[in-house]
Amino acid sequence: MDRTAPAAHPIPDLIAARWSPRAFADRAVDTATLQSLLEAARWAASCFNDQPWHFIIARRDAEPEAFAALLSCLSPNNQAWCGHAPALALSVARTSFAHNGAPNRHAWHDVGQAAANMTLAAAALGLQLHQMAGFDATKARSLFGIPDGFDPIAAMAFGYPGDPVTLPEALATREVAPRSRHPIGSFTHLGAWGATERL
Repeated sequence: MDRTAPAAHPIPDLIAARWSPRAFADRAVDTATLQSLLEAARWAASCFNDQPWHFIIARRDAEPEAFAALLSCLSPNNQAWCGHAPALALSVARTSFAHNGAPNRHAWHDVGQAAANMTLAAAALGLQLHQMAGFDATKARSLFGIPDGFDPIAAMAFGYPGDPVTLPEALATREVAPRSRHPIGSFTHLGAWGATERL
């Protein structure tokens, strides 16, 4: 299924190929592939090179108990399709700088950059990664022993895209719906807030 982004301006093919599926093939994510995704995250940019990202990974075949625990933290809507994903993950941010203990207000941004690297690496390897806000952070903190000073940020499902017919009808419809984004003029300000007329 071709889900290439209908970009209004030229963008790299890899970015155009990235999307967030809900249907996944019944194909495991092997250790070498997982290592490549995490290596991509490792090389993300971060404030002071602090690298505040952590990822809890649970593969359905290799870490089934952790997979079930992480699945239980997701919202009911996300549980409806994530149970068929070959792997789930949770991104976590260390909220203070390692070198001096000061609060790091950029930690979430930096973890997002690491996650974005993972999504592009996944697309390059024929996988896709779907990030979700719909999860219970308090429950995840308890089940996985996430300590104080670390914030659970986003849940993720990843693997090889599958057939939308495996999804409930409402989700299958969304899976094949046209992709869209706000135009660049709606979020870019040239020189001053609201100055978008040249875009």
